[in-house]
This record gives sequence, structure tokens and C-alpha cells, in this order.
Amino acid sequence: MDQGNAGAVRSVAEACRAVLAAAAPADKVKAARAAARDWRLGRLAFAFDVTMPDRPARPDKPELLPPNRMPKRGKGGSERGRIALIHALAHIEFAAIDLAFDAAGRFGGQFPRGFTDDWMQVGADEAMHFALLDRRLRKLGSQYGALPAHDGLWDAAAETAHDPLARLAVVPMVLEARGLDVTPATIERFLAADDAVTARILTRILNDEVRHVRAGTRWFESACREQGFVPETAWQALVTRHFRGLLKPPFNDSARDSAGLSRDYYQPLAVD
Repeated sequence: MDQGNAGAVRSVAEACRAVLAAAAPADKVKAARAAARDWRLGRLAFAFDVTMPDRPARPDKPELLPPNRMPKRGKGGSERGRIALIHALAHIEFAAIDLAFDAAGRFGGQFPRGFTDDWMQVGADEAMHFALLDRRLRKLGSQYGALPAHDGLWDAAAETAHDPLARLAVVPMVLEARGLDVTPATIERFLAADDAVTARILTRILNDEVRHVRAGTRWFESACREQGFVPETAWQALVTRHFRGLLKPPFNDSARDSAGLSRDYYQPLAVD
């Protein structure tokens, strides 16, 4: 690195904040890709000199509704139903961009550099997932923002903003792990509707999400070891305290296990 230009080098925290500050979907995806690329190429300083915002910027559309006011999507058999389901999935991936970069920018200074490596890559993956789903919506004559959505994912971020262990317990190890449970059936639903294109996109997303859950579990267990906690017991306490939903079967035990998330974590909290 040229020492004469050292003062001009952006920190990784600044790059993460820029992603959170971008409202328009195209701008957020562009900022996410740039941040991940610059980090990978060594263009960002490993410094956490700016704070993350309480809430990320959001576009004017979609209209955000409370979960209990969201319209029913149906089973996804009709084209209208498939568009509604793809839109809901795109919204999850859009929120996941912010969740990943917030984790890197908010908590990266409390972990070894590898933590930032992982969450910058996760953020790049989420941006790609969103872009694929948005492009699919456009092919079907719609677009992201055409339907209402809910903001429940960011509630989990706000609830865990004070504690990296709580964030890891709830976001990758509960919310993303839930994606491992439900996505295979969603893929089958699109295949049954002769929509192999969307099924391929979701298969790619599913494979990436296994890696994301694995990263969350690995860093959670590492932090627990450093603090003298039993990981499974600590996770159950944090989820009970900070997650407002229920852990309901069926669970994709094989995918969860391949991500390092054994039944010892979630089975004691499962609600039939």
C-alpha cells in the first residue's frame, strides 16, 4: 500500500455503512458488490471508525406492512402466486444484504479478521441472490416493490444490535437456518409449476445458505469457547430471550447438520 495515499483509504466499516445507506435496490446491490470486492482486493482498512445506523435506508417501494396485515400468497401454483412468492423471497434477500454488512461493520472489530471476511462474502452472496430474483420477477412482468412486504427481519437486527452472540444466534442460526428447512419444498413447488428457472435460482441460494449458517455457527462456537460458555446452552438462552417466534418442525436436519447446527441446539426448543 502506498503510504502517501494511506489517509485516503476507506475503512471496511465505512464501506459497510455505505451499503446500509443505499436505499434504491440497484444502488444497494452496487454498493454491496463494491464493498465485498474492495475488501477482497485489500483496498479497505481493517478499521471500525464509524458506527452502523439504527436502521438501513429503504426504497419507497415496497410498502412495508406488519406481518399480520400481509396478504395471503397462496401455494404458488398460478403465475400470480409464483410472482408473489418470488417477491417475498426477493424481499428476504434484500434485507439479508443489510443484515450481513451490518454484522461485519458493527461487530467485526470484536472478532478476528476472518469474521469480516465471512460476512463481507455473505453480503455479496445476498446481493447476488436478490439480483437473480429481481431479474426473474422482471422476466415474469413484475419487479421488486410491486407488492407489499414486511420488515420483520430488521426487527431481529435491532433486537440483537448490542450483542454479537445474540446476533449470531438469531440471524444465521435461526432465521437463515429456517431457510434450509423450507426452501427444498419451495423448489419442488416451482418444479411442479414447470418453473425450472426459479427452481435453479433457489437451489443456488439453498447451497449458499448452508455456508452462511455454517459461518454463523462457527463464529458463535468460537466466541462461546473464548467466554467459557457451553454453545448449545448459550444459544438456547439467547434465542429464548431475543427471538419472538417459535422453532417449528419439520427441520431439514441433514442440511442443518452439514452447516454445523446439530439437533442438540434446536430440538430442546422445538414446538410441535
